[in-house]
Amino acid sequence: QVQLVESGGGLVQPGGSLRLSCVANKYTFDLYGLGWYRQAPGKEREGLSCISATGEYYKDSVKGRFVMSRDSATNTVYLQMNDLQADDTAVYYCVAGPRYACSGVVERNRVDYWGQGTQVTVSW
Repeated sequence: QVQLVESGGGLVQPGGSLRLSCVANKYTFDLYGLGWYRQAPGKEREGLSCISATGEYYKDSVKGRFVMSRDSATNTVYLQMNDLQADDTAVYYCVAGPRYACSGVVERNRVDYWGQGTQVTVSW
């Protein structure tokens, strides 16, 4: 059974940083690529990044500002978000998809499972 639990969202000022966490069960962590999507008000969901044991993939729009990492001891993936701006405000979702197709997870919505989401608000 797939399990994805996000945390770490909140309110941050423009230019600030935030780190999101997604805890998976071992089955999910080992067998899937794990990534992040977001959905801003009035916009479609957007793939951001994906990580697996074999590599990482980032959407061009966040490359250099957002960085993923994974901790196999705790079955957790992280999304470090830097230089946040108002248009980064969105609900952020942890997702699971094919572990050998991270680019597909991000660019072609090859997502098998979704977490419940965590709100990130960038504002003064």
